[in-house]
Amino acid sequence: MSASTPLDLLIEQSRKARDQAGRSLADERRGEARAAAQLDTLHQYRGEYCRRLQDAMNNGIDAASLANYQGFIRSLDDAIERARAGLADQGARVSASQHHWQQQQHRLSSYDTLATRRSQQQRQVQERQEQRHNDEQTNNTLARQRLEKHRWE
Repeated sequence: MSASTPLDLLIEQSRKARDQAGRSLADERRGEARAAAQLDTLHQYRGEYCRRLQDAMNNGIDAASLANYQGFIRSLDDAIERARAGLADQGARVSASQHHWQQQQHRLSSYDTLATRRSQQQRQVQERQEQRHNDEQTNNTLARQRLEKHRWE
């Protein structure tokens, strides 16, 4: 198979597109992992800060410090909600990227199937030609043998 046939060029372009889609999917998944890690960190930080507030309340805390703790926890809650929304958005990007990769993979598989069929058809044509050639040689040999046999009779 020549590397410059239109189907081979389509296969090569599809392979490159599939590989690029795979890299994009990997990037999106890494982004999703970072967003999930950030959300986990915020949850841990909030839990730690709530424990500190509880300890401070057990030991006695003034109203200004209590207000500061509560304000900071509210800001952490806001950050957690933003991180959740970001993670959801990132999850949607991962899904879209995965769908795109699957489409590219399907396209490549289709072209590969066409190339395989073309190769099989070419091989069958070649095998038939070789068989015809062998049959002709056999028939010619048999005809010569008969001709020689009739000459000697």
